Amino acid sequence: MYTILVVVQVLVAIALIALVLLQHGKGADAGAAFGSGASGTVFGARGSANFLSTATAWLAAAFFGISLALAYFVNARSESKSIVDGLAAPAVLPAPAVPTPAIPAETAPAAVAPAASDEQKPKLPE
Repeated sequence: MYTILVVVQVLVAIALIALVLLQHGKGADAGAAFGSGASGTVFGARGSANFLSTATAWLAAAFFGISLALAYFVNARSESKSIVDGLAAPAVLPAPAVPTPAIPAETAPAAVAPAASDEQKPKLPE
C-alpha cells in the first residue's frame, strides 16, 4: 500500500507541476485582449482558465491527502519515535582500577570494637 501511494504521489506531483505551468498568468490577459489567439484554443476563450484552475485545485487536494496518508503510514511503520532512539548506545568502558595505597600498621586506625555495655562506657562529665 505504501509503495502504491508513493507512485501515485509522484504522478500527482508531476501532473500538478504541468497544470501550473500550462496556466496563464495575470499578465497574459492584457495580451489576449489584443488578439493573441486566445479564442482559438481547445477550451475556448474563457474555458481553459476554469478547467485548469479546477483541475489544479483537485490535484492539490489529492496531493495533500496522499501526503497525510503517507505520513500516517510512515509513523505507523516505525517502531522508534525518534532518530536518536534508533541509534546504538555507545559501549561503556569499565572504569580503570585505581590501586589503593597501603597504610602502614602504626598509622592505621584501630579496629572498631563492638558496642560496649553501659558499665563499660566511659562517663561523660555533666
